[in-house]
Amino acid sequence: MNYHGGQQQRVAIGRSLLQNPTVLPADESTGNLDGQKSKEIIELLKKSNKEYNQTIIIVIHDEEIAKQANRVITLNDGKIIKDERLN
Repeated sequence: MNYHGGQQQRVAIGRSLLQNPTVLPADESTGNLDGQKSKEIIELLKKSNKEYNQTIIIVIHDEEIAKQANRVITLNDGKIIKDERLN
């Protein structure tokens, strides 16, 4: 299959959700996507969190996306330097 920007991420997330996990890790799930595709992926993860009461752990370097989280834990050199509840 030939997937274009964002489709591979959506397929991977969909496959993960089929297992109905209580915790879903997402490592740089928007890393190589344009702004619109990144927004779609984040909205999908937020929907999963709200509708299925799943904990989503996102590793991300994009501060704008991080600001949409309920909680942000900032690491530096493997150490927690900040732990904030946002929503």
